[in-house]
Amino acid sequence: MIKKHEIYKKDKWNMMTVEVQGRYIILREISDQWGEETHTFMSRPALVQWAENRFSKEEYEGEEEEWQRIMNAIKQV
Repeated sequence: MIKKHEIYKKDKWNMMTVEVQGRYIILREISDQWGEETHTFMSRPALVQWAENRFSKEEYEGEEEEWQRIMNAIKQV
């Protein structure tokens, strides 16, 4: 069984989908700037660590709520 999560960053062109396939977590990041990138993780802690590096808190200065929403959604996968 595959569990699928959608995490919207700004709109449908800038978003992430996360699929849990057994012990693998597959994240697809879609952006209007870079197209689609796929990342595969073996554990949830690895996914969270990637997200914390990818979405640094400094990048979201003044938009802390947006950063917190993304982090919460990642942690709920």
